[in-house]
Amino acid sequence: MTGRPGPAVLPSWLRVWFVLLACLAAPVVLVLGVVYGDESEPREWDMRIFAAVDGVGPPWRHVAVVTDFLGEPAGAVLLVAAVVTGCLLLRHPRAAVFVVTGAGLTVGTTTLLKPVVGRTIHGDNLSYPSGHTAFLTAIALMVSLLAAGRLGLGRAAGTAFVFAAGLVAGATMGWAQVALGSHYATDTLGGWCTALAVLPVTAWLVDRAADRLTDRWAGLPAHPPDEWTPGPPSDRRAERRADAGRQQGR
Repeated sequence: MTGRPGPAVLPSWLRVWFVLLACLAAPVVLVLGVVYGDESEPREWDMRIFAAVDGVGPPWRHVAVVTDFLGEPAGAVLLVAAVVTGCLLLRHPRAAVFVVTGAGLTVGTTTLLKPVVGRTIHGDNLSYPSGHTAFLTAIALMVSLLAAGRLGLGRAAGTAFVFAAGLVAGATMGWAQVALGSHYATDTLGGWCTALAVLPVTAWLVDRAADRLTDRWAGLPAHPPDEWTPGPPSDRRAERRADAGRQQGR
């Protein structure tokens, strides 16, 4: 007999699409890293996008600054804490673990890739892939995954909802990073694809670990064996004889 401490963080109806998307996103991260590795200047594609969003003024600049804060250490901690608190209030500990693990692995992956790629902006600031974009995309994907499962959205509606959330979050943070001059546009594309590549693996690991832990606990006996029962062996034998006598007398 097995059970779950909560529903799977990666629903079966989305598993194939999510894994397929990860298989497409991972090569994009690698290809962009090779193409733009060790560069310190924007290319034509980056310059065109920067020209389109440069010079943004109030109130949109305020929106960009607030969005950027969500990817800063203080903002990221607050955002993760808020989502984890919501998961625990809804009695979904597996989701809480998924949020912490997913955010950590996504940001950790971008941090490890930056010195390997070696692309810089504004001097020696490593820029590829964008950790801000990867983080907010990951949070949006995880929250939308959990919301879709809790709301009971169907296969088509749930899939569209999750992918739309990831796209909007990635595009919003990407716009903020380019508008503020913190990243090249291709940095944000790499960050977005990093989140898409990391999260399916994270979800599989969390579900597998949670299911194994549940199966292990489910395999324990419902009542402790005799050697766990307090008291001397003679008392336990007397109790068993008394129980047998009562059953015969019924």
